[in-house]
Amino acid sequence: MRSVIKLALATCVGAGLGAAGITGVMAQKDTKVGTTVNDPIGPMPDPTRVTATLPKDIKCTGTEGKQTMCMLYGDPSKPGPYMVKYTWWPGNFSKPHYHNNERFAYIVSGTWWTSSSNVYDERTTYPVHAGTVAVDKLKGIHWDGARTGEKEPAVLILAGTGPNITQGVDENGKDMGPPR
Repeated sequence: MRSVIKLALATCVGAGLGAAGITGVMAQKDTKVGTTVNDPIGPMPDPTRVTATLPKDIKCTGTEGKQTMCMLYGDPSKPGPYMVKYTWWPGNFSKPHYHNNERFAYIVSGTWWTSSSNVYDERTTYPVHAGTVAVDKLKGIHWDGARTGEKEPAVLILAGTGPNITQGVDENGKDMGPPR
C-alpha cells in the first residue's frame, strides 16, 4: 500500500514539475512578457477605454504659494464623481466650514494640518502625514491647511460626489454667509 501511495505521489510531483517547466519555457519565449523601459513604447490607449490628462491640460485655481486646487477628474460644482488635487503652502489655512457630502482625501506629500473645532485657532490643528487617508464627514465642521515652519507644501488628492457645497460657520457652529 505504501508503495502505491509513494508511486502516486511521485507521479503527481513529476507531473507538476513537468508542467511548471513547460510553463517556464513558454514564458521565456513569449515576447509579450518581460518588456522593459528600454523597449519601444506601445500606442496611445483608446480614449473610450482609458483616458489620460497631461499636466499641461490640468486646470488649476487659487494662488500659488498659498493654496491651489487642480481639477483631475470631473467638477466638484457639478453632479457626479470628481477628484481634485489641493496644495497648501505653509502658513495658510481655510476657515471653519462643512460640506454637503463626504469627501475622501489621500495625503500625497507633506503634512496636512486639520482641526474639527468651530473656532479658528491654529494651535488646535492636528498633523495628518503623507500616506494617510482622511475623510471629511457629511456636514462635519473642520478646517485645514499647513502650519508655518513646514519644509514643503501639503499635497492631497481629494475625491467626492458633486455638487459639492462649502458652508462657512461661526464660532458657535452656525451657518455664516452664503454657501459656495
